Amino acid sequence: MKKLVIALIVAVFALPFAGMLAVPLLLSPAALAACQSAGQLVVTDVPDKLTAARRDGVSVTLGQKQLTHAATIITVGTGVEGVGRAGVLIGLMAALTESTLRMLANAAHPTSLNMPNDGVGSDHDSLGLFQMRPTSGWGTVDELMDPHYQVRAFFGGSSGPNFPSPAGLLDIPGWQAADPGSAAQSVERSAFPDRYQDYQPVAEAILTALTKPAAGAVDNGALLGSVPETSRFVFPLPSGTWVRSSGYGWRTDPLTGARAFHSGTDFSTAEGTPIFAAADGIVGWAGPSPGYGHLVVIEHTIDGKRVASAYAHMWASGIYVSVGERVTAGQHIADVGASGKSTGSHLHFEIRPGGSFEPSIDADQWFVQHGAEGLDASTSARASCAIGIPG
Repeated sequence: MKKLVIALIVAVFALPFAGMLAVPLLLSPAALAACQSAGQLVVTDVPDKLTAARRDGVSVTLGQKQLTHAATIITVGTGVEGVGRAGVLIGLMAALTESTLRMLANAAHPTSLNMPNDGVGSDHDSLGLFQMRPTSGWGTVDELMDPHYQVRAFFGGSSGPNFPSPAGLLDIPGWQAADPGSAAQSVERSAFPDRYQDYQPVAEAILTALTKPAAGAVDNGALLGSVPETSRFVFPLPSGTWVRSSGYGWRTDPLTGARAFHSGTDFSTAEGTPIFAAADGIVGWAGPSPGYGHLVVIEHTIDGKRVASAYAHMWASGIYVSVGERVTAGQHIADVGASGKSTGSHLHFEIRPGGSFEPSIDADQWFVQHGAEGLDASTSARASCAIGIPG
């Protein structure tokens, strides 16, 4: 695990940056929470079916056999050092896109038709969950019709059965720096590279439904089960010190020109500007993390439910809290910096109802709904209009 953490810290992720240009946040607090724990996810149950919407709105229903293959990807993947939750998510996205999580035989390899399978594919001579081709060196037909082998081959690395070529995820330099869909494409090398990102919400839904953190892995010792209830909410920056440089939601990635999702809100402000805790809570992460630079994640209990807030891009010297520490709303927890992939000082802020393992929402609207102190008039007006609150 120590090696995994070091590797993750060294890796450089593409992140939002200050000013008019910003790129999407690529590593969610969910992935960070997994890294903070033992690096493992435990499959707790495989339901009979699961329905989730793709990013383009198309509904996908998966049966128990498909979810069993998902469980194999999760279990095998988290057992490979360096993969973690972020890598497992990419693996699920790849298998969903390539086969809808089915072990597919192929008439191009007649022997595969007599092996356990979930159907017959027809893409060249591709086989299995990840549609790997024997003619491309991924393995023999017997090997590729084994789901465990395919998962190990997809993640690759020095212990992978295909090392050093074809390259698995761990063999792709800087895979952590890519959007998850782009990372999946770097392994699959599909003629349709933009398909993978559509399945990210489905992959997230699978992880939420099938897993929990490994037993005893509670955010570096923070007793998150005892997170105090909070009723006071504070905007994380002093009034009049910031300009919103990038909002929550879909936008054009200024580096790639591709459409990408930004899971937080960026506030451009001077280096050293104080950052306040948005609510009472317990610090679940405080330190370096891939993509965010230096990051603080605070877990809160609001109306009896878990909510996580995340604050990114501080310098190491600009963090004043530690894991397990209880903080109060408005407490000075850090100073704005420009660590990580950033071309200027700013705060990247996220709100995640349900806690670190859940998707983020629009922080502007959340602040208005909770009557946060220090919210500027323009934010209040814009967010109130969006959610239908009379101004």
